[in-house]
Amino acid sequence: MQMENYISDEMLDEENNLAEAEEIINKHLTFISAELVYGIPIENVVEIITNPTITALPLVPPYVKGIINLRGQIVPIIDMRQIMDKPKNENISISCVIILEIDSISIGVLVDEVLQVINITGKISDTPSKNLSFISGMTNLSDGTVMYRLDCDTLISIK
Repeated sequence: MQMENYISDEMLDEENNLAEAEEIINKHLTFISAELVYGIPIENVVEIITNPTITALPLVPPYVKGIINLRGQIVPIIDMRQIMDKPKNENISISCVIILEIDSISIGVLVDEVLQVINITGKISDTPSKNLSFISGMTNLSDGTVMYRLDCDTLISIK
């Protein structure tokens, strides 16, 4: 009977360790905007579109580039550079839009360049400044680059 308890306790410890390890690994799609590297949790990413036709809208904030028709669904497009008050990048011949789904809302994010999907092990630390509300954390990547993690919930509610 004592051996059974020992095995079950050991199994429980193993299960807890596996659960903790799963929580620590986070998959993010990384991209560049205004020479900074950002990451979006992969569970929010639907697809990546290159060179979409964006229809401009009147009377919208400057960070809203317009809308696209994505297979019959109207998706608003926001520009990361405008959100960060950075100048437009005139040198980009190919634009990338990352389509996100956040709480059943589709939104497109215009970025300079999509990089890759990476696994982030360890904790993503809080940002030192609360000035950029759409950034929920940051971490150092293996190549020494700092990645800023986007807070998708805040991204859809920026005013």
